[in-house]
Amino acid sequence: MEQQTVYVVDNGAQYAQLIARRVREAGYYSEIVPHSIDTQKLLDKNPAALILSGGPSSVYEEGAPALDPQLLNAGVPVLGICYGFQSMANALGGTVDKTGEREYGHTDIEVTGGLLGDGPDQSVWMSHGDAVSEAPEGFTVTATSAGAPVAAFEDRERKLYGVQWHPEVRHTPGGQELLERFLGEGAGLHATWSTGSIIDEQVARIKAQIGDAKVICGLSGGVDSAVAAALVHKAVGDQLTCVFVDHGLLRQGEREQVERDFVTAIGVKLITVDDSAVFLDALIGVTDPEEKRKTIGREFIRSFERATRLVSEEEGGVKFLVQGTLYPDVVESGGGDGAANIKSHHNVGGLPDDLEFELCEPLRELFKDEVRAVGRELGIPEAIVGRQPFPGPGLGIRIIGEVTRERLDILRRADFIVREELTAAGLDSEIWQCPVVLLAGVRSVGVQGDGRTYGHPIVLRPVTSEDAMTADWSRLPYDVIAKISNRITNSVEEINRVVVDVTSKPPGTIEWE
Repeated sequence: MEQQTVYVVDNGAQYAQLIARRVREAGYYSEIVPHSIDTQKLLDKNPAALILSGGPSSVYEEGAPALDPQLLNAGVPVLGICYGFQSMANALGGTVDKTGEREYGHTDIEVTGGLLGDGPDQSVWMSHGDAVSEAPEGFTVTATSAGAPVAAFEDRERKLYGVQWHPEVRHTPGGQELLERFLGEGAGLHATWSTGSIIDEQVARIKAQIGDAKVICGLSGGVDSAVAAALVHKAVGDQLTCVFVDHGLLRQGEREQVERDFVTAIGVKLITVDDSAVFLDALIGVTDPEEKRKTIGREFIRSFERATRLVSEEEGGVKFLVQGTLYPDVVESGGGDGAANIKSHHNVGGLPDDLEFELCEPLRELFKDEVRAVGRELGIPEAIVGRQPFPGPGLGIRIIGEVTRERLDILRRADFIVREELTAAGLDSEIWQCPVVLLAGVRSVGVQGDGRTYGHPIVLRPVTSEDAMTADWSRLPYDVIAKISNRITNSVEEINRVVVDVTSKPPGTIEWE
């Protein structure tokens, strides 16, 4: 059966990729296209259905994403969400105006019927100022709220549906079921897509991109680079050589884990390069977070360039570099139309202009949970595929201040204790990750033994998340926190204070830098 593709039209929403992810969870393949795509070009893709995302604009603003009515008259099932819902109403002759009732967060709605409803009353997640006050001709109003006279509508015969709220976020109970009803009953599609489909599709793309060229991949010890390498190895086999760069910013035991567990399971060729002295020299005097990331990214690429010379001596020139870039990396680095640059990721925003390789990024459109699922399907050991996310710049961005060997040693010992205690408490599957941050430029007074100390504070940053786009701090058991604190302050003499970061994302990012 030919793969059916659901296209998410991105109207500048922070949740556009999340919508696509929810569609995939439901068992349907999805891709994102910008709102600026030519209508005929989109229709030529033969979309099985369209979902119009939300967005920050008003339909009446100059330069706001405009919806071509032709898309709604092409016989393609369409679901409009928030701004996408309003743009449908506006394009088809309905009325969108400012009602004076802004609705943000949990909002009660009254469901009056319809395919997507599950009423009579629901609490959903709203985020809008404008509202649809009159549905287009031929549409049935299926829900209302205090601030939205028309909170949902449908024309079931034309397979056109719209809701003012956000079914894609977990804050909307029943949101996933709504999307599934639209895709299954409303659009008449069959759920046939799975993790295996990701693998088959990416293997085909990798083969088409790389051909018979040589390719190199940097293994960091983390999930992303491991899965990217395994995918490329599945596609091109011995054309791939993996390079593990020990940049001196690794956690305890990571080099051994890559050399032992990953290579044994996947069978890839591996070269290990110890460039820790080079990285630490480059980081002397660097304290700005962006400069750190870009410095580490630059040196990372230079290390690969040196490594490829070694590979080339044996196998010929290397043309491609594999990176484990994920979609949240792209978003936070300013990827996509109008996206804000939150911070540069070493594998997105920190690459030098004179990069010698073409990039192969097979995970660029995936979220972390999808990457883990792919890794398990490929047979990567659970010790790697199930590990907490770890940033490419390593411990370099978990030291607030200048990075030195002494500070890295302090942080490495504390981080190992935290990871060991979380595992012993059975909490690895309950938290997304727990960055451990050394406040190197801060000293606090303490008492250890019979003497006064002036040591560093360590920050624990335990968070829960599904996709790294949003996160909440994890409520670790007090006895676990106490045990971690006692072990660190007793065995890492340079640390005399342990604190816990209780900030969500937003407003704070997961990493401190």
